[in-house]
Parts: sequence; structure tokens; C-alpha cells
Amino acid sequence: MASTSDKVGHALAKGLLIKTDYRKDATTESLSRGESVFSTSNAETYIEKEPTAADYFREIAPNGQTVKRYFRDLFPFLNWITRYNLQWFTGDLIAGLTVGAVVVPQGMAYALLAKLPAEYGLYTSFVGFILYWAFATSKDITIGTVAVMSTLVGNIVIKVQKTHPDIDAVEIARTLAVVSGCVVLFIGLARIGWIVEWISLTAITAFMTGSAITIGVGQIPALLGIPGINNRGPAYEVFINTLKALPKARLDAAMGVTALFLLYFIRFGFEFLSRRYPSRKKTFFFLSTLRIAFVLLLYIMISWLVNRGIKDAKKAHFRILGKVPRGFQHAGAPKMNTRTINAFASELPATIIVLLIEHIAISKSFGRINNYTINPSQELVAIGFTNVFGPFLGAYPATGSFSRTAIKSKAGVRTPLAGVFTAIVVLLALYALTAVFFYIPMSSLAAVIIHAVGDLITPPNVVYQFWEVSPLEVPIFFIGVFVTLFTNIENGIYATIAASGALLLFRLSKAKGRFVGRTKVQSLSQDSFSKLEARNACSSDSEQSATLSQARDVFLPLDRKDGSNPDIQVKQPHPGVFIYRFNEGFNYPNSQHYMEHFTEHIFKETRRTTLDNYAKLGDRPWNDPGPRRGQPAEVRTHLPILRAVILDFSAVNNVDVSAVQNLVDVRKQLDRYASPATVGWHFANITSRWTRRALASAGFGYPKSNSPELNWKSIISIADFDDSVSTINSQEKPKYDVEHQTKDDEIRSDSAPHAAPAYEKTGANVTVTGKSVPLYGVNRPFFHVDVFAAVEAALAVVEQDEAQLAG
Repeated sequence: MASTSDKVGHALAKGLLIKTDYRKDATTESLSRGESVFSTSNAETYIEKEPTAADYFREIAPNGQTVKRYFRDLFPFLNWITRYNLQWFTGDLIAGLTVGAVVVPQGMAYALLAKLPAEYGLYTSFVGFILYWAFATSKDITIGTVAVMSTLVGNIVIKVQKTHPDIDAVEIARTLAVVSGCVVLFIGLARIGWIVEWISLTAITAFMTGSAITIGVGQIPALLGIPGINNRGPAYEVFINTLKALPKARLDAAMGVTALFLLYFIRFGFEFLSRRYPSRKKTFFFLSTLRIAFVLLLYIMISWLVNRGIKDAKKAHFRILGKVPRGFQHAGAPKMNTRTINAFASELPATIIVLLIEHIAISKSFGRINNYTINPSQELVAIGFTNVFGPFLGAYPATGSFSRTAIKSKAGVRTPLAGVFTAIVVLLALYALTAVFFYIPMSSLAAVIIHAVGDLITPPNVVYQFWEVSPLEVPIFFIGVFVTLFTNIENGIYATIAASGALLLFRLSKAKGRFVGRTKVQSLSQDSFSKLEARNACSSDSEQSATLSQARDVFLPLDRKDGSNPDIQVKQPHPGVFIYRFNEGFNYPNSQHYMEHFTEHIFKETRRTTLDNYAKLGDRPWNDPGPRRGQPAEVRTHLPILRAVILDFSAVNNVDVSAVQNLVDVRKQLDRYASPATVGWHFANITSRWTRRALASAGFGYPKSNSPELNWKSIISIADFDDSVSTINSQEKPKYDVEHQTKDDEIRSDSAPHAAPAYEKTGANVTVTGKSVPLYGVNRPFFHVDVFAAVEAALAVVEQDEAQLAG
């Protein structure tokens, strides 16, 4: 009896002239009366129920357990903090102090890239380390100042101040951090961090490479002490202008070039020693990570000796950093207003993209290296929280750092709490070392920046690997690099993402399926294969033998473009029966392209059931004008007529309205082409209930009432029946496929009703005793568990029709 809601729904549908009974399904009785190798006398009948909209909302709607898990996942540290131990503490302490020795000089150098005083780099680093650990799902990554983000902030500051010179650079940077942080925090809290996956690895590496080269080239004037060069222009312009201005190089070059040489000398020296003395590799690693601190301290001492007694940094013999305020002198709420936000609104997307891709790409990479999985959405919560609250201590936009993350990972970090120890180092620098920072040579800081960004450049070997994997993506890499070098970092970001998206859409829209055929294969071990080779090399009377497994059917592309051995014979299962395999998803971007390829091949390989005979030339349709005058008509009588099509949905996860409508249109087209015969439509490997529902709503998967398809010979896959628990909670049992039966096969019910089925095999026939159930609903006989089942079902009907015609 229909429920009240069903009655209301049907009444409403009737009032709106919606036809709810348009499918005209064949009844269950009609289904069971069809000739079948499946006997319902010894097996439970299963009718598949289609999912409803209510089912869909129940699947996605959060329940109490989901809400509880959501809030628990917001604070991942609760999962490990109670088990914190001395061994973890030791590893975190060493890693934290090691990173601290790197982050202090890098933080000050990167702040200068952002057009901010050096202390803001320390503020940003401190906030990133002190806040991130509580929200982290990665133990390795470090949040703080990075070269690319700092350069982008500096570009935004310059751009805003061109039109609004009264807005302070610090105000711009802090406001930018809050706004971008709010956006990223929302993405993380909404758990839609998967959007980052739309940015390809090629786009990320191209953007990082172009940015690294741009930043490095931009620091050459500072390295050489050349004044008056705009290092924010395109990289090629900066490089050309630097070459022109080489005669203007000052004493700063001595402090910069030698510092850069020393940094690389120490690095390569310890790498050589690590290879020479592997037992001391860990010691050499820690000594190598201290090279930046060592070089800066050395040049600070030289600078102090040269500029001793100077109180004004402008009077130094070469450019030095100058006074760095002690402590958090600029803490407080950032001055935010709509005027400032509107001034940089056009640059906000690039800022958010950099925040996302740098952090997620780095954290995922090190997660794979160290055998743990990150939660991208939760990582965005961590970044967003850091950037929202960081500006209250003076921070500007911060994200993950590749170089410091690599150091932290190699230093043996155990938990995210290591960031707290790094924060302590930064705090000590802010309160105890600011007087020392006064003498840091600016050219030496430029050397630190160049040395750091050098690791971000993609090596040629990696680009070659890209070429080996996907040649079409290599041009995208170079597009991103060249656009960045010849314009700016922001354009490079947009260009690489746009190019990657265009390639993805091209691949989706131009997806082409494959027509496949059947061949027999057998499996054997390597030893048996050697014996088989020896047997093939000798005469047929050779005593060499190989143990082969039972032969089975596999389906390979007929065009043989899959790399399989071309000497193997692959055939269609039967003339007029076609198997079509989708290589990609089947949705509106590619459904038309799929169907065009599908129908074009079928029309080429078959003929009409009823040959066209036109008495007059004018009777022919315009799109089939026939041969030219004097040319013989194409003879197609040797071609088979269309019998059945089998669609392999193993690569299809879901379908949409456009895809299903294209299938409906093609079915009508082929029905007219094959008329008065009926074309059988079979589907294999449909794993989604929603896909089966969509196809069934268009009339696929079942015979309609009063349809000649009701004379089908159904072939049904069954599995063991377990009545010890309910159907929903039943345990999995070994499957048995009766699609492999011949016409003489039978299913008997000799044992007790609840006994597990027993299988007996004699020759080609299989006898099943016991109780079994169908894998899929018997009301959807044209949806098959695999291609083999679909082929057997299609051939059963074709052979039956041929037998009737012969009789």
C-alpha cells in the first residue's frame, strides 16, 4: 500500500503533467518466465531497488558521529600529545634548534623581499611556529616567511602604494594576511581542501622554478651593491640592466659574492664528506645546516670590524641592515579598512593560490616520504588560523617553506611540537641578538636569499621525467617558467593553472573509447614459461612441457594500440556484436565525442538490415547522396547486420543528463539503422547505483513491456547465500559465476534449504547444489557483473535468433 507521501507526490506529479510511469518496466513475472540458465526454485530472487534522493541526502548528511569527528579533527594534537615521551622530546628539540639557526637569517632576508623592515620576518616566523603545531597533521613542515610569498607581498605593496602612497606598507601586508587567512580558514573549515588537487604538479613546479629564478635574478643588484636598478621588473629586464650597470658595482660585492661562494663551498664540501665517510653522514648534515648562521656571523664580525663605531647605518662603508627593534614593538590589532582591501583585491587570488599550493604540495610530499598522510583541509585550517591571528603580533602572509621543511625532516623531527622550540630560538633572537643584527651586510643577506631559492629550481632530470610520463605537460612547464620570467610571478601562476586546466578539459572532451575483442589467455610461472619457450623452439614432439592454468577470456582493443603482443589474435565475439570500452569518464564534455566515434565505427563495420532501394535519385536523403555519376555503388552485402552492443563502464564513475541523452539518441539511431531487427544493449562493470538508476531511467538495463526483448535468454551471476544474518549485514562469501555455463548446465537443489552451495565440475558442465542468490537484481538483466557475462548474454540472444531464422 502506498504511503501518504507517495500519494501526495503522485498527485502533484499528475497536476504538473509529469509522467511517472513512462518506463513501462517488464513485470517480475515476465522476467522470471524468460528462458534462463538461472532457476529461481533453488535461489532467492533479488529485485534491485533504485536509490532515491532521500538516500542521497542521508549519505551526505552529517550524523552525530560525523560532527563529533569533525570537531576532534580540528585539534589533531589530541591524538598524540598524551603519549609524548622523552625520545620524541629529544628529536623535536634537536630539529627545532637546527631549524631555528636557519629561520632567523632567512626570516629577516625575506622580510626585505616583502618591502618590510627585517623584524617583521621574525614576527612572522615566530607566529607560524608557535601556532601551527596545535592544528598540524604534518610533523615536518614549517610555516613562516618564504621567498615566493614575500616577493608577492612586496609586489603588492609596490602596486598599492603607486595609487595610494599614503597607505603604509606594514598596513598593506598585515591586512593582506588577515583577509587571505580568512579565505583559507573558511576553505579548511568547510573541508573543501580538495580544490587544491586541481592544481597540477607541473603547474606547481613551473611556478616555483620561474619564481626562484626571478627572485634570484632580482637579488643580483643587491649582491653586487649596484644602486638604481628596479629589481621588481621582469627577470630578463633586471638581468640586462644589471649587466649594463656592472661598472657601478661597489664594495658590497666583496661581502656578497664571497658569502655566496662560501655558502655553496660549505654545502658541497659536506656533501662530499658525507659520501666519503657515510658513517658520519648525520654529523656532516647538522654542520651543513648551520652554514647560513656561520656565514652570517662571520660577515657580521667583518662588518663590525670595518664599521666599528658607526651609529648611523647610512654612513657604513657598505650597506648594512641597521637598527632592528627589540621584542614585539609593533604588536596590536592591524589597521584594516575597505580602502586598503579594495586596493589589493585584484591580487588576492594569487596570494591565496600561493598560500595553498606551496603548503599543501610540500606537506604532501614529505608525508609520502616519511610514511604518513596529511589532511589537506586541516592543513588549510592551520594556515588560515596562523594568518588570521599572526598580524596581531606583526606578521605578514606565511605559508610552508620547502628548504626549512627538508632540514627539519632530515634532522629527525618526531612531532609538530618541534616548532615550539624553533619559536623559542626566534624569540631569543628578537630579545637578545638585535644589536648584532645592526651590522648584517645587505649583500650577504642577498647571498642568503639566492642560496635558498636555488633549491626551488626544478632540475633538468625532473623535467625529463615529466617528458617520459606526460609529454604534453612539458610545454605547460616551460610556459609557466617563461611567463614568470618575462612578466611577473602573478601572471606565471595564472598561466600555469590555466594551461593545466585547458589540457585537462582537452583530454576529457576528446576522450575516445576502444572497441575490444576477445582472446583466450592462460597463466604460468616464470619457470614454466622457460619450458614453453624451449618447447616452441623445438619440434612439436619435444618432451618439454609447461603447466598452464585454465584458459580464460580477456578483452583487448581491436586496434592493438594498448601495447599487447600484436601476434595474438583478437576477435569480435560474433559478427555484429560490438564491445565498446570507455577510457575516461562519461559526462557532458565528452559524451558527444564518444558517441560519434562509437556510431562511426559501427556504421563502417555493418550494413543496414534492410537494404536501401531508391527508385529515383531524388528519393535519397541529402546526407546519403550515393556514388557519383558513372561510379558503381558501394557493395556492403558482405558486412554483418548490427546485433548487439556492449558498453564497458569500468572507467565510468557517474553519468549526467547530457551523457544519458546522447545514449538515448544513439539507441534510436541504431534502432532505425537495424530495423526491423532489435539491437541488444548490454552494460558491464557498472559499480555505482546512481549510474544504474540514471541508465534505467532512460530505459536501459531491462526489457520494456510488450517488447521483443522479452524473449531474451538471461544469464545471471550468483553467490553463496548466508541466512545467518540479515541481508544488510551478511558476510562476504566466495562468488560463483554461472555466466560460464553452457546450455546443458543446470542448477539443482538437492541439499537442505539453508546449506551452503556445493560445486561439482565435470568436463565443460558445472553443477551447483545448495542455495544461492543473484549478485544483481533480476529486474535489471542487461546490467552485467563483467564483460564476459555481457558477451554471453548477448550471444545467447543472437544465437537464439539465428536458430529461429534457420528453422
